[in-house]
Amino acid sequence: MYLALWRVLPGPVWVRVLIVTVLVVAVLAVLVEWVFPWAAETLLPQESTVGG
Repeated sequence: MYLALWRVLPGPVWVRVLIVTVLVVAVLAVLVEWVFPWAAETLLPQESTVGG
């Protein structure tokens, strides 16, 4: 699958590496900004007690 994506990217190898780097940074930024905070609020219990 990754080989097919690599073949679709335009330009020489250094341009492809630059494009992939930018895409990975963008995906990580979206995850940190919106997905992880949403998941923390939605999936984790707000109050937990032990032996209560």
